[in-house]
Amino acid sequence: MRLFAAVLPPDDVAGELAAEVAALRKLPGADGLRWTGRPGWHFTLAFYGEVDEALVPDLSVRLERAAHRTEPFRLALRGGGQFGHGRALWTGADGDVATLRLLADRAEAAARKAGVPMGEHRRYKAHVTVARSRSAVDVRPYVEALGTFAGRTWTVTELTLVRSNLPRSGTPGEQPRYETVARWALGGAG
Repeated sequence: MRLFAAVLPPDDVAGELAAEVAALRKLPGADGLRWTGRPGWHFTLAFYGEVDEALVPDLSVRLERAAHRTEPFRLALRGGGQFGHGRALWTGADGDVATLRLLADRAEAAARKAGVPMGEHRRYKAHVTVARSRSAVDVRPYVEALGTFAGRTWTVTELTLVRSNLPRSGTPGEQPRYETVARWALGGAG
């Protein structure tokens, strides 16, 4: 199973981002980017890749423990940026980003302790990817437009384990499909 741990924005917050992305898609050159769909908007905490199904129960127990050790926290989508010379365009996070980063560290540690090979640790950068490109693209106009984006603040109350199913049809623009495997309440949330 191709898995990752994530924080999912609530529907109304995703709706605010959808309105922003609709405006971005009207900018010149927008058809040269692959825009992510609303089901793909999430803060990835730890990407696990292909995980042996035998490891999932222990991973789940450890993620549940990580969730219970983390208190609910406030978060908002805000601003934007890019990775890899325009290969990924994203909106960022505002609010209690330190707790989001702590939850990401705990989600990574849970996987390592469960025997999931994680590779090299990288410093967590909170972001929700809104578009991708196979080649370097000048996304400065999009980053500039996202600079003023500010979504409403919400309280994060759960950690989610998500399975991603990669496109197989070969149809241009086909998006991965995401399914929630499990979710755990944070701290005293419930």
